[in-house]
Amino acid sequence: MASHKRAGKPALQSDLTNIPKLISQYFRLVPDMTKADQRVSFGTSGHRGCAADSSFNESHIMAITQAVVDYRKSKGIDGGLVLGMDTHALSQAAYITAIEVLVANQVTVIAQLDDAYVPTPVVSQYLVAANRGKHSSDKGLLDGVIITPSHNPPRDGGIKYNPPHGGPAEGEITSWVEQRANEYLEAQLEGVKRANIEVALTTGYVKHVDLYGPYIDALENVIDLKAIADAGIKIGVDPLGGSGIYYWDKIAQRYGLNITVLNDKVDPAFGFMTLDKDGKIRMDCSSPFAMAGLLAHADKFDLCLGNDPDFDRHGIVCPARGDVKGGLMNPNHFLAVAIDYLVTHRPQWAADKAIGKTLVSSAMIDRICASHGKTLMEVPVGFKWFVDGLADQSIAFGGEESAGAAFLQLDGQTWCTDKDGFILCLLAAEILAVTGKNPAEHYQRLTEQFGTSFYTRIDSPISAAKKAKFSALNADSLDATELAGDKITAVLSHAPGNGAAIGGLKVTTDNGWFAARPSGTEALFKLYAESFVSEAHLKQLLADAKAMLDAVLKR
Repeated sequence: MASHKRAGKPALQSDLTNIPKLISQYFRLVPDMTKADQRVSFGTSGHRGCAADSSFNESHIMAITQAVVDYRKSKGIDGGLVLGMDTHALSQAAYITAIEVLVANQVTVIAQLDDAYVPTPVVSQYLVAANRGKHSSDKGLLDGVIITPSHNPPRDGGIKYNPPHGGPAEGEITSWVEQRANEYLEAQLEGVKRANIEVALTTGYVKHVDLYGPYIDALENVIDLKAIADAGIKIGVDPLGGSGIYYWDKIAQRYGLNITVLNDKVDPAFGFMTLDKDGKIRMDCSSPFAMAGLLAHADKFDLCLGNDPDFDRHGIVCPARGDVKGGLMNPNHFLAVAIDYLVTHRPQWAADKAIGKTLVSSAMIDRICASHGKTLMEVPVGFKWFVDGLADQSIAFGGEESAGAAFLQLDGQTWCTDKDGFILCLLAAEILAVTGKNPAEHYQRLTEQFGTSFYTRIDSPISAAKKAKFSALNADSLDATELAGDKITAVLSHAPGNGAAIGGLKVTTDNGWFAARPSGTEALFKLYAESFVSEAHLKQLLADAKAMLDAVLKR
Protein backbone atom coordinates (compact mmCIF):
# COMPACT_ATOMS: atom_id res chain seq x y z
CA MET A 1 0.00 0.00 0.00
CA ALA A 2 1.39 3.40 -0.97
CA SER A 3 1.93 5.90 1.79
CA HIS A 4 -0.53 8.74 2.28
CA LYS A 5 0.77 12.06 0.94
CA ARG A 6 0.85 13.50 4.48
CA ALA A 7 2.24 10.43 6.23
CA GLY A 8 4.75 11.50 8.87
CA LYS A 9 3.47 15.09 8.84
CA PRO A 10 1.89 16.81 11.89
CA ALA A 11 -1.84 16.31 12.32
CA LEU A 12 -4.09 19.20 11.32
CA GLN A 13 -7.26 20.29 13.07
CA SER A 14 -9.26 18.57 10.34
CA ASP A 15 -7.61 15.25 11.27
CA LEU A 16 -8.77 15.35 14.89
CA THR A 17 -11.64 13.39 16.40
CA ASN A 18 -14.49 15.46 17.87
CA ILE A 19 -14.08 14.23 21.43
CA PRO A 20 -17.27 15.75 22.96
CA LYS A 21 -19.32 14.18 20.16
CA LEU A 22 -17.55 10.84 20.62
CA ILE A 23 -18.29 10.78 24.36
CA SER A 24 -21.91 11.70 23.71
CA GLN A 25 -22.15 8.79 21.27
CA TYR A 26 -20.68 6.44 23.89
CA PHE A 27 -23.53 7.22 26.29
CA ARG A 28 -26.40 7.68 23.81
CA LEU A 29 -25.96 5.18 20.96
CA VAL A 30 -27.11 1.58 21.44
CA PRO A 31 -25.77 -1.38 19.42
CA ASP A 32 -28.00 -3.15 16.91
CA MET A 33 -27.51 -6.82 17.71
CA THR A 34 -28.59 -7.87 14.23
CA LYS A 35 -25.37 -6.31 12.90
CA ALA A 36 -22.26 -8.43 13.43
CA ASP A 37 -19.94 -5.44 13.69
CA GLN A 38 -21.92 -4.04 16.63
CA ARG A 39 -21.80 -7.21 18.73
CA VAL A 40 -19.09 -7.92 21.31
CA SER A 41 -16.16 -9.58 19.56
CA PHE A 42 -12.96 -10.54 21.36
CA GLY A 43 -9.92 -10.70 19.09
CA THR A 44 -6.36 -11.38 20.22
CA SER A 45 -6.44 -8.26 22.42
CA GLY A 46 -9.98 -8.03 23.75
CA HIS A 47 -12.97 -6.15 22.33
CA ARG A 48 -12.33 -2.99 20.34
CA GLY A 49 -14.63 -0.59 18.55
CA CYS A 50 -15.80 2.98 18.16
CA ALA A 51 -18.73 4.74 19.84
CA ALA A 52 -19.63 6.47 16.57
CA ASP A 53 -20.01 3.07 14.91
CA SER A 54 -22.06 1.69 17.83
CA SER A 55 -19.36 -0.91 18.45
CA PHE A 56 -17.94 0.50 21.71
CA ASN A 57 -20.67 2.09 23.80
CA GLU A 58 -21.81 2.14 27.40
CA SER A 59 -23.99 -0.91 26.70
CA HIS A 60 -20.96 -2.91 25.54
CA ILE A 61 -18.94 -2.09 28.66
CA MET A 62 -21.81 -2.85 31.00
CA ALA A 63 -22.38 -6.21 29.33
CA ILE A 64 -18.68 -7.13 29.11
CA THR A 65 -17.98 -6.13 32.71
CA GLN A 66 -20.96 -8.11 34.00
CA ALA A 67 -19.77 -11.08 31.92
CA VAL A 68 -16.31 -10.80 33.52
CA VAL A 69 -17.97 -10.74 36.95
CA ASP A 70 -19.94 -13.87 36.05
CA TYR A 71 -16.81 -15.61 34.79
CA ARG A 72 -14.75 -14.88 37.89
CA LYS A 73 -17.62 -16.07 40.09
CA SER A 74 -17.82 -19.32 38.10
CA LYS A 75 -14.12 -19.90 38.76
CA GLY A 76 -14.15 -18.86 42.42
CA ILE A 77 -11.97 -15.78 41.83
CA ASP A 78 -12.88 -13.69 44.86
CA GLY A 79 -9.97 -11.30 45.34
CA GLY A 80 -9.83 -7.74 44.05
CA LEU A 81 -9.81 -6.73 40.41
CA VAL A 82 -7.05 -4.36 39.25
CA LEU A 83 -8.47 -1.80 36.85
CA GLY A 84 -6.16 -0.14 34.36
CA MET A 85 -6.78 2.32 31.55
CA ASP A 86 -4.95 4.28 28.93
CA THR A 87 -5.35 7.84 27.63
CA HIS A 88 -7.90 7.30 24.84
CA ALA A 89 -11.03 9.41 25.35
CA LEU A 90 -13.34 6.41 25.50
CA SER A 91 -11.12 4.74 28.11
CA GLN A 92 -12.07 7.29 30.76
CA ALA A 93 -15.79 6.87 30.05
CA ALA A 94 -15.54 3.08 30.04
CA TYR A 95 -13.49 3.16 33.26
CA ILE A 96 -16.40 4.80 35.11
CA THR A 97 -18.92 2.38 33.63
CA ALA A 98 -16.78 -0.60 34.62
CA ILE A 99 -16.47 0.64 38.22
CA GLU A 100 -20.25 1.08 38.45
CA VAL A 101 -20.89 -2.53 37.37
CA LEU A 102 -18.07 -4.06 39.41
CA VAL A 103 -19.09 -2.33 42.63
CA ALA A 104 -22.76 -3.18 42.13
CA ASN A 105 -21.60 -6.81 42.04
CA GLN A 106 -19.57 -6.29 45.24
CA VAL A 107 -16.22 -6.73 43.48
CA THR A 108 -13.36 -4.84 45.10
CA VAL A 109 -11.76 -2.57 42.50
CA ILE A 110 -8.05 -1.80 42.90
CA ALA A 111 -7.41 1.52 41.13
CA GLN A 112 -4.55 3.98 40.96
CA LEU A 113 -4.59 6.99 43.28
CA ASP A 114 -6.58 9.86 41.77
CA ASP A 115 -7.90 7.40 39.18
CA ALA A 116 -4.78 8.03 37.12
CA TYR A 117 -3.72 6.01 34.09
CA VAL A 118 -2.41 2.48 34.61
CA PRO A 119 -0.50 0.72 31.78
CA THR A 120 -1.02 -2.92 30.80
CA PRO A 121 2.39 -4.16 32.08
CA VAL A 122 1.80 -2.54 35.48
CA VAL A 123 -1.46 -4.46 35.86
CA SER A 124 0.20 -7.70 34.77
CA GLN A 125 3.21 -7.34 37.04
CA TYR A 126 0.97 -6.42 39.99
CA LEU A 127 -1.13 -9.56 39.45
CA VAL A 128 1.92 -11.79 39.13
CA ALA A 129 3.44 -10.39 42.33
CA ALA A 130 0.17 -10.54 44.30
CA ASN A 131 -0.70 -14.07 43.18
CA ARG A 132 2.81 -15.54 43.32
CA GLY A 133 2.82 -18.93 45.04
CA LYS A 134 -0.95 -19.29 44.95
CA HIS A 135 -2.90 -22.00 43.15
CA SER A 136 -5.91 -21.52 40.88
CA SER A 137 -8.22 -22.87 43.58
CA ASP A 138 -6.91 -20.60 46.34
CA LYS A 139 -8.98 -17.84 47.87
CA GLY A 140 -8.05 -14.21 47.40
CA LEU A 141 -6.75 -14.40 43.83
CA LEU A 142 -6.64 -11.08 41.97
CA ASP A 143 -7.41 -10.53 38.30
CA GLY A 144 -7.54 -7.47 36.09
CA VAL A 145 -9.22 -5.47 33.36
CA ILE A 146 -7.39 -2.96 31.18
CA ILE A 147 -9.41 -0.44 29.19
CA THR A 148 -7.40 0.28 26.06
CA PRO A 149 -7.52 -0.16 22.29
CA SER A 150 -3.70 -0.19 22.27
CA HIS A 151 -2.28 1.88 19.38
CA ASN A 152 -5.63 2.31 17.62
CA PRO A 153 -6.77 5.78 16.46
CA PRO A 154 -8.20 8.25 19.01
CA ARG A 155 -11.81 7.48 18.07
CA ASP A 156 -11.50 3.86 19.23
CA GLY A 157 -11.98 2.17 22.56
CA GLY A 158 -11.00 -1.25 23.88
CA ILE A 159 -11.29 -3.52 26.89
CA LYS A 160 -9.42 -6.71 27.75
CA TYR A 161 -9.43 -9.19 30.63
CA ASN A 162 -6.37 -10.60 32.36
CA PRO A 163 -7.13 -13.57 34.65
CA PRO A 164 -5.06 -14.32 37.78
CA HIS A 165 -2.03 -15.50 35.81
CA GLY A 166 -1.63 -11.85 34.78
CA GLY A 167 -1.55 -12.28 31.02
CA PRO A 168 -4.11 -11.98 28.22
CA ALA A 169 -7.10 -14.28 28.67
CA GLU A 170 -7.05 -17.56 26.76
CA GLY A 171 -9.42 -18.17 23.87
CA GLU A 172 -11.81 -20.32 25.91
CA ILE A 173 -12.16 -17.47 28.43
CA THR A 174 -12.67 -14.73 25.85
CA SER A 175 -15.20 -16.89 24.00
CA TRP A 176 -17.13 -17.40 27.24
CA VAL A 177 -17.08 -13.69 28.08
CA GLU A 178 -18.00 -12.72 24.52
CA GLN A 179 -20.98 -15.05 24.42
CA ARG A 180 -22.23 -13.99 27.85
CA ALA A 181 -21.86 -10.28 27.03
CA ASN A 182 -23.82 -10.66 23.81
CA GLU A 183 -26.56 -12.49 25.72
CA TYR A 184 -26.84 -9.50 28.04
CA LEU A 185 -27.01 -7.13 25.07
CA GLU A 186 -29.69 -9.21 23.39
CA ALA A 187 -31.68 -9.10 26.64
CA GLN A 188 -31.32 -5.29 26.72
CA LEU A 189 -28.97 -5.55 29.72
CA GLU A 190 -31.44 -7.42 31.91
CA GLY A 191 -29.44 -8.99 34.72
CA VAL A 192 -26.63 -6.42 34.59
CA LYS A 193 -26.09 -4.74 37.94
CA ARG A 194 -24.99 -1.13 38.22
CA ALA A 195 -24.39 1.43 40.94
CA ASN A 196 -24.13 5.16 40.18
CA ILE A 197 -20.47 6.24 40.32
CA GLU A 198 -21.08 8.67 43.19
CA VAL A 199 -22.61 5.88 45.24
CA ALA A 200 -19.99 3.34 44.12
CA LEU A 201 -17.14 5.48 45.43
CA THR A 202 -18.70 5.60 48.92
CA THR A 203 -19.18 1.84 49.32
CA GLY A 204 -15.62 0.92 50.22
CA TYR A 205 -15.36 -1.39 47.21
CA VAL A 206 -13.03 0.98 45.36
CA LYS A 207 -9.51 0.84 46.82
CA HIS A 208 -7.22 3.56 45.52
CA VAL A 209 -3.60 2.48 45.96
CA ASP A 210 -0.17 3.40 44.62
CA LEU A 211 0.43 1.13 41.64
CA TYR A 212 3.30 3.27 40.32
CA GLY A 213 5.67 2.74 43.25
CA PRO A 214 5.73 -1.08 43.49
CA TYR A 215 6.24 -1.46 39.74
CA ILE A 216 9.04 1.11 39.57
CA ASP A 217 10.74 -0.28 42.68
CA ALA A 218 10.67 -3.78 41.20
CA LEU A 219 12.24 -2.80 37.86
CA GLU A 220 15.72 -3.44 39.24
CA ASN A 221 14.76 -7.12 39.45
CA VAL A 222 14.47 -7.40 35.67
CA ILE A 223 16.86 -4.77 34.22
CA ASP A 224 20.45 -3.89 35.15
CA LEU A 225 19.57 -0.28 35.90
CA LYS A 226 22.83 0.37 37.74
CA ALA A 227 24.76 -0.36 34.55
CA ILE A 228 22.62 2.18 32.66
CA ALA A 229 23.13 4.81 35.37
CA ASP A 230 26.88 4.19 35.62
CA ALA A 231 27.30 4.47 31.85
CA GLY A 232 25.41 7.78 31.80
CA ILE A 233 23.37 6.75 28.79
CA LYS A 234 21.52 9.80 27.46
CA ILE A 235 17.94 8.77 26.72
CA GLY A 236 15.13 10.67 25.00
CA VAL A 237 11.58 9.42 25.51
CA ASP A 238 8.30 10.06 23.71
CA PRO A 239 5.40 8.29 25.46
CA LEU A 240 3.13 9.28 22.53
CA GLY A 241 0.70 10.64 25.10
CA GLY A 242 0.23 7.20 26.61
CA SER A 243 -0.61 5.80 30.04
CA GLY A 244 3.01 5.50 31.15
CA ILE A 245 3.83 9.13 30.58
CA TYR A 246 4.29 9.92 34.29
CA TYR A 247 6.40 6.84 34.96
CA TRP A 248 9.53 7.87 33.09
CA ASP A 249 10.48 10.80 35.31
CA LYS A 250 9.89 8.65 38.40
CA ILE A 251 12.06 5.86 36.96
CA ALA A 252 14.81 8.36 36.19
CA GLN A 253 14.70 9.80 39.70
CA ARG A 254 14.53 6.41 41.42
CA TYR A 255 17.55 4.96 39.59
CA GLY A 256 19.60 8.03 38.65
CA LEU A 257 19.03 7.69 34.91
CA ASN A 258 19.59 10.46 32.36
CA ILE A 259 16.12 10.48 30.80
CA THR A 260 14.49 13.43 29.04
CA VAL A 261 10.77 13.20 28.31
CA LEU A 262 10.56 15.00 24.98
CA ASN A 263 6.78 15.04 24.77
CA ASP A 264 4.76 15.48 27.95
CA LYS A 265 1.39 16.08 26.27
CA VAL A 266 -1.74 14.12 27.16
CA ASP A 267 -4.54 14.86 24.72
CA PRO A 268 -7.47 12.49 24.01
CA ALA A 269 -7.48 13.75 20.41
CA PHE A 270 -3.71 13.05 20.17
CA GLY A 271 -3.37 16.27 18.21
CA PHE A 272 0.41 16.33 18.71
CA MET A 273 0.89 13.19 16.61
CA THR A 274 2.26 12.88 13.10
CA LEU A 275 0.07 10.90 10.70
CA ASP A 276 0.65 7.20 10.11
CA LYS A 277 1.26 5.56 6.73
CA ASP A 278 -2.44 5.65 5.81
CA GLY A 279 -2.95 9.27 6.85
CA LYS A 280 -4.65 8.42 10.14
CA ILE A 281 -3.61 9.32 13.67
CA ARG A 282 -2.34 6.08 15.16
CA MET A 283 -0.02 5.87 18.16
CA ASP A 284 2.04 3.01 16.75
CA CYS A 285 5.56 3.08 18.13
CA SER A 286 6.70 0.61 15.46
CA SER A 287 5.77 3.00 12.64
CA PRO A 288 8.40 5.53 11.46
CA PHE A 289 5.56 7.79 10.31
CA ALA A 290 3.86 7.85 13.73
CA MET A 291 7.26 8.21 15.40
CA ALA A 292 8.43 11.08 13.16
CA GLY A 293 8.41 13.51 16.09
CA LEU A 294 10.81 11.35 18.08
CA LEU A 295 12.96 10.49 15.07
CA ALA A 296 13.76 14.19 14.73
CA HIS A 297 15.70 13.89 18.02
CA ALA A 298 17.56 10.67 17.14
CA ASP A 299 21.03 12.18 16.84
CA LYS A 300 20.71 14.23 20.05
CA PHE A 301 20.62 11.16 22.33
CA ASP A 302 22.37 7.84 22.76
CA LEU A 303 18.93 6.23 22.44
CA CYS A 304 15.38 7.40 21.91
CA LEU A 305 12.45 5.32 23.14
CA GLY A 306 8.72 5.32 22.45
CA ASN A 307 5.63 3.40 23.53
CA ASP A 308 2.00 2.97 22.52
CA PRO A 309 -0.90 4.23 24.72
CA ASP A 310 -1.10 1.19 27.04
CA PHE A 311 2.70 0.71 27.06
CA ASP A 312 2.71 -2.93 26.04
CA ARG A 313 4.75 -2.11 22.93
CA HIS A 314 8.16 -0.56 22.43
CA GLY A 315 9.90 1.54 19.80
CA ILE A 316 13.70 1.76 19.71
CA VAL A 317 15.41 4.64 17.89
CA CYS A 318 19.19 4.59 17.46
CA PRO A 319 21.42 7.40 16.19
CA ALA A 320 23.69 6.82 13.21
CA ARG A 321 27.07 5.49 14.34
CA GLY A 322 29.87 4.84 11.89
CA ASP A 323 28.54 2.88 8.93
CA VAL A 324 25.37 1.87 10.81
CA LYS A 325 22.32 3.87 9.81
CA GLY A 326 20.23 5.38 12.54
CA GLY A 327 16.46 5.47 12.84
CA LEU A 328 13.59 3.41 14.18
CA MET A 329 14.54 -0.24 14.46
CA ASN A 330 12.35 -2.78 12.74
CA PRO A 331 10.59 -4.69 15.57
CA ASN A 332 11.91 -8.02 14.26
CA HIS A 333 15.45 -6.66 14.35
CA PHE A 334 15.23 -5.55 17.95
CA LEU A 335 13.64 -8.85 19.03
CA ALA A 336 16.62 -10.66 17.51
CA VAL A 337 19.11 -8.37 19.29
CA ALA A 338 17.26 -8.65 22.61
CA ILE A 339 17.26 -12.45 22.48
CA ASP A 340 20.91 -12.68 21.46
CA TYR A 341 21.87 -10.38 24.33
CA LEU A 342 19.68 -11.92 27.01
CA VAL A 343 20.79 -15.51 26.47
CA THR A 344 24.39 -14.41 27.02
CA HIS A 345 23.85 -11.88 29.84
CA ARG A 346 21.45 -13.61 32.22
CA PRO A 347 23.67 -16.16 33.99
CA GLN A 348 20.97 -17.05 36.52
CA TRP A 349 18.59 -18.21 33.80
CA ALA A 350 18.53 -22.00 33.56
CA ALA A 351 19.99 -23.30 30.29
CA ASP A 352 16.88 -25.32 29.46
CA LYS A 353 14.53 -22.32 29.27
CA ALA A 354 13.08 -21.88 25.79
CA ILE A 355 12.74 -18.76 23.65
CA GLY A 356 9.24 -18.02 22.38
CA LYS A 357 8.32 -16.29 19.14
CA THR A 358 5.21 -15.99 17.00
CA LEU A 359 5.47 -17.93 13.75
CA VAL A 360 5.36 -14.71 11.69
CA SER A 361 8.40 -13.28 13.46
CA SER A 362 11.75 -13.25 11.67
CA ALA A 363 13.63 -16.50 11.11
CA MET A 364 16.71 -14.57 12.23
CA ILE A 365 15.53 -15.57 15.71
CA ASP A 366 15.61 -19.25 14.69
CA ARG A 367 19.22 -18.89 13.59
CA ILE A 368 20.22 -17.07 16.78
CA CYS A 369 18.60 -19.71 18.98
CA ALA A 370 20.29 -22.51 17.05
CA SER A 371 23.69 -20.85 17.43
CA HIS A 372 23.23 -20.68 21.21
CA GLY A 373 21.75 -24.17 21.49
CA LYS A 374 18.45 -22.72 22.74
CA THR A 375 15.09 -24.40 22.27
CA LEU A 376 12.75 -22.31 20.13
CA MET A 377 9.01 -22.32 20.86
CA GLU A 378 7.11 -21.12 17.78
CA VAL A 379 3.44 -20.29 18.42
CA PRO A 380 0.49 -18.72 16.54
CA VAL A 381 -0.06 -14.96 16.50
CA GLY A 382 -1.10 -13.61 19.90
CA PHE A 383 0.82 -13.02 23.11
CA LYS A 384 -1.59 -15.27 25.04
CA TRP A 385 0.43 -18.26 23.80
CA PHE A 386 3.41 -17.19 25.94
CA VAL A 387 1.49 -16.75 29.20
CA ASP A 388 1.87 -20.26 30.60
CA GLY A 389 5.55 -20.46 29.69
CA LEU A 390 6.37 -17.14 31.31
CA ALA A 391 4.28 -18.06 34.35
CA ASP A 392 6.05 -21.38 34.98
CA GLN A 393 9.41 -20.04 33.75
CA SER A 394 9.69 -22.69 31.03
CA ILE A 395 10.31 -19.91 28.52
CA ALA A 396 12.70 -17.07 29.24
CA PHE A 397 11.47 -14.70 26.56
CA GLY A 398 8.30 -14.34 24.53
CA GLY A 399 8.04 -11.86 21.68
CA GLU A 400 5.96 -11.03 18.63
CA GLU A 401 6.75 -9.17 15.45
CA SER A 402 4.39 -6.30 16.32
CA ALA A 403 6.88 -4.89 18.87
CA GLY A 404 5.58 -6.65 21.97
CA ALA A 405 7.60 -8.84 24.32
CA ALA A 406 8.35 -9.81 27.92
CA PHE A 407 11.04 -11.82 29.67
CA LEU A 408 12.00 -13.22 33.05
CA GLN A 409 13.61 -11.40 35.95
CA LEU A 410 17.36 -11.44 36.43
CA ASP A 411 16.98 -14.37 38.86
CA GLY A 412 14.86 -16.39 36.41
CA GLN A 413 11.56 -15.76 38.17
CA THR A 414 8.44 -14.46 36.43
CA TRP A 415 8.30 -10.70 35.92
CA CYS A 416 4.99 -10.35 34.09
CA THR A 417 2.90 -12.41 31.68
CA ASP A 418 1.82 -9.64 29.33
CA LYS A 419 3.84 -7.48 26.97
CA ASP A 420 5.92 -4.83 28.73
CA GLY A 421 7.10 -1.83 26.74
CA PHE A 422 9.01 -0.35 29.68
CA ILE A 423 11.40 -3.26 30.13
CA LEU A 424 12.08 -3.69 26.41
CA CYS A 425 12.95 0.01 26.15
CA LEU A 426 15.15 -0.18 29.22
CA LEU A 427 16.77 -3.34 27.88
CA ALA A 428 17.91 -1.37 24.83
CA ALA A 429 19.67 1.04 27.21
CA GLU A 430 21.17 -1.86 29.18
CA ILE A 431 22.53 -3.39 25.97
CA LEU A 432 24.24 -0.12 25.08
CA ALA A 433 25.53 0.41 28.62
CA VAL A 434 26.97 -3.09 29.01
CA THR A 435 28.37 -3.68 25.51
CA GLY A 436 29.13 -0.16 24.30
CA LYS A 437 27.17 -0.85 21.12
CA ASN A 438 23.60 0.21 20.47
CA PRO A 439 20.97 -2.29 19.27
CA ALA A 440 21.30 -1.21 15.62
CA GLU A 441 25.03 -1.94 15.72
CA HIS A 442 24.32 -5.33 17.25
CA TYR A 443 21.83 -6.14 14.51
CA GLN A 444 24.40 -5.36 11.83
CA ARG A 445 26.73 -7.86 13.49
CA LEU A 446 23.94 -10.45 13.47
CA THR A 447 23.41 -9.95 9.72
CA GLU A 448 27.11 -10.47 9.13
CA GLN A 449 26.89 -13.74 11.07
CA PHE A 450 23.51 -15.09 9.92
CA GLY A 451 22.64 -13.24 6.70
CA THR A 452 20.44 -10.30 5.78
CA SER A 453 16.69 -10.61 6.27
CA PHE A 454 14.22 -9.14 3.78
CA TYR A 455 10.81 -9.13 5.47
CA THR A 456 7.37 -7.72 4.70
CA ARG A 457 3.70 -7.93 5.61
CA ILE A 458 0.85 -7.13 3.24
CA ASP A 459 -2.84 -6.78 4.15
CA SER A 460 -5.24 -7.63 1.33
CA PRO A 461 -9.05 -7.60 1.05
CA ILE A 462 -10.80 -10.97 1.12
CA SER A 463 -14.39 -12.12 0.83
CA ALA A 464 -16.17 -13.70 3.78
CA ALA A 465 -16.41 -17.00 1.88
CA LYS A 466 -12.67 -17.17 1.19
CA LYS A 467 -11.89 -15.98 4.71
CA ALA A 468 -13.84 -18.93 6.12
CA LYS A 469 -11.76 -21.36 4.03
CA PHE A 470 -8.53 -20.42 5.80
CA SER A 471 -9.35 -22.51 8.87
CA ALA A 472 -9.64 -25.64 6.70
CA LEU A 473 -6.24 -25.27 5.04
CA ASN A 474 -3.56 -27.86 5.80
CA ALA A 475 -0.47 -29.47 4.29
CA ASP A 476 -2.60 -31.36 1.77
CA SER A 477 -4.12 -28.13 0.46
CA LEU A 478 -1.04 -27.21 -1.59
CA ASP A 479 0.07 -29.05 -4.70
CA ALA A 480 3.32 -27.09 -5.00
CA THR A 481 6.70 -28.56 -4.11
CA GLU A 482 8.73 -25.38 -4.66
CA LEU A 483 8.55 -21.79 -3.44
CA ALA A 484 10.56 -19.04 -5.17
CA GLY A 485 12.81 -21.67 -6.75
CA ASP A 486 13.54 -23.53 -3.50
CA LYS A 487 12.25 -26.88 -2.28
CA ILE A 488 9.44 -26.55 0.25
CA THR A 489 10.63 -27.98 3.57
CA ALA A 490 7.40 -27.63 5.59
CA VAL A 491 3.75 -26.69 5.20
CA LEU A 492 2.30 -25.82 8.60
CA SER A 493 -1.32 -25.35 9.64
CA HIS A 494 -0.45 -25.76 13.33
CA ALA A 495 2.37 -24.07 15.23
CA PRO A 496 5.31 -26.40 15.92
CA GLY A 497 5.86 -24.96 19.41
CA ASN A 498 2.50 -25.90 20.90
CA GLY A 499 0.44 -27.60 18.21
CA ALA A 500 -2.16 -24.81 18.20
CA ALA A 501 -3.97 -23.99 14.97
CA ILE A 502 -2.52 -21.10 12.98
CA GLY A 503 -5.82 -20.24 11.34
CA GLY A 504 -3.96 -20.26 8.03
CA LEU A 505 -0.74 -21.63 6.55
CA LYS A 506 3.00 -21.19 6.85
CA VAL A 507 5.24 -22.53 4.06
CA THR A 508 9.00 -22.70 4.55
CA THR A 509 12.17 -23.33 2.54
CA ASP A 510 15.84 -23.15 3.49
CA ASN A 511 15.99 -19.57 2.20
CA GLY A 512 12.64 -18.08 3.15
CA TRP A 513 9.00 -18.54 4.08
CA PHE A 514 5.55 -17.08 3.83
CA ALA A 515 2.57 -17.21 6.17
CA ALA A 516 -1.05 -16.23 5.52
CA ARG A 517 -3.85 -15.80 8.00
CA PRO A 518 -7.14 -13.90 8.04
CA SER A 519 -7.67 -10.86 10.22
CA GLY A 520 -9.79 -11.58 13.28
CA THR A 521 -11.71 -8.32 12.98
CA GLU A 522 -11.63 -7.13 9.34
CA ALA A 523 -12.33 -8.48 5.84
CA LEU A 524 -8.60 -8.83 5.22
CA PHE A 525 -5.97 -11.50 5.12
CA LYS A 526 -2.42 -10.86 6.25
CA LEU A 527 0.44 -12.17 4.15
CA TYR A 528 3.89 -12.28 5.74
CA ALA A 529 7.08 -13.24 3.91
CA GLU A 530 10.79 -13.29 4.57
CA SER A 531 13.80 -13.99 2.37
CA PHE A 532 17.43 -14.43 3.31
CA VAL A 533 18.50 -14.00 -0.33
CA SER A 534 17.42 -10.63 -1.73
CA GLU A 535 14.59 -8.17 -2.29
CA ALA A 536 13.99 -9.78 -5.67
CA HIS A 537 13.69 -13.18 -4.02
CA LEU A 538 11.22 -11.70 -1.50
CA LYS A 539 9.08 -10.41 -4.37
CA GLN A 540 9.12 -13.86 -5.94
CA LEU A 541 8.12 -15.38 -2.59
CA LEU A 542 5.14 -13.03 -2.46
CA ALA A 543 4.13 -13.72 -6.04
CA ASP A 544 4.29 -17.49 -5.56
CA ALA A 545 2.45 -17.25 -2.25
CA LYS A 546 -0.40 -15.27 -3.80
CA ALA A 547 -0.66 -17.74 -6.67
CA MET A 548 -0.78 -20.70 -4.26
CA LEU A 549 -3.39 -19.06 -2.07
CA ASP A 550 -5.54 -18.05 -5.03
CA ALA A 551 -5.52 -21.64 -6.24
CA VAL A 552 -6.54 -23.23 -2.93
CA LEU A 553 -9.11 -20.59 -1.97
CA LYS A 554 -10.92 -20.92 -5.32
CA ARG A 555 -11.66 -24.59 -4.73
